[in-house]
Amino acid sequence: MSGARPRLAVWKFASCDGCQLSLLDCEDELLAVAGKLDIANFPEASSAVSEGPYDLSLVEGSITTPHDAERIQAVRRQSRVLVTIGACATAGGIQALRNFADVDDFLRAVYATPAYISTLATSTAIGDHVAVDYELRGCPINKAQLLDVIGAFLAGRRPRVSSASVCTECKRRGTVCVMVAHGAACLGPVTHAGCGALCPAYDRPCYGCFGPKELANAAALAAHAEGALGADRATMTRAFHTFNAWAEPFRSLSRHGEPPPEPGHD
Repeated sequence: MSGARPRLAVWKFASCDGCQLSLLDCEDELLAVAGKLDIANFPEASSAVSEGPYDLSLVEGSITTPHDAERIQAVRRQSRVLVTIGACATAGGIQALRNFADVDDFLRAVYATPAYISTLATSTAIGDHVAVDYELRGCPINKAQLLDVIGAFLAGRRPRVSSASVCTECKRRGTVCVMVAHGAACLGPVTHAGCGALCPAYDRPCYGCFGPKELANAAALAAHAEGALGADRATMTRAFHTFNAWAEPFRSLSRHGEPPPEPGHD
């Protein structure tokens, strides 16, 4: 980098833009980021775009088209460090629900002329296509975690993003456990921390927005919910069948023992 500010690029693939907006929502902190980084390519924030290479690339969105499968290769070649942000980029996102069915059925149902649509049979994470240096989970991501990842890059250290579960966040804010108190089928024990235990704070079970935590025993949680809590199998299938449905171990639980097709296969 030879004294110059590191160059940042932010890329969008199949997504809702919510994770990019999390960076813009940093407001005052964004000024500090802009003072340390040269924001060279961020169409969500500015029409001024500088060509690569880039020192740090933040990538939002999943790979759903042949064109994007090629484009992410070009992004990787231009990026010294590549960080994926959000459930779409790290697990295929809500659009990965297509992976459990036949995408041609969806095309016929939605589009008057399906032949004009160029898409892949699956929606997959960026890491399924290129090497990724760090994954930041969430739907959307936590802006404080994002700032820590950027700060870690600038300082040459590892990010200090917690690998704990949502249960830890419930304890820290003094939230009554909805599973113990109300018998709710909550995904908090197997879900990565980052939301601040938002849903349990309002007496709602965790929906797994931040994806599976490290070494998550999702099968044991599902068995407990179906046994001790009396949740039916359909309820637990739906619980794992949301924002991070294609991330293991949620993927295996999404059909309760019926292995879904692998990416690229019928």
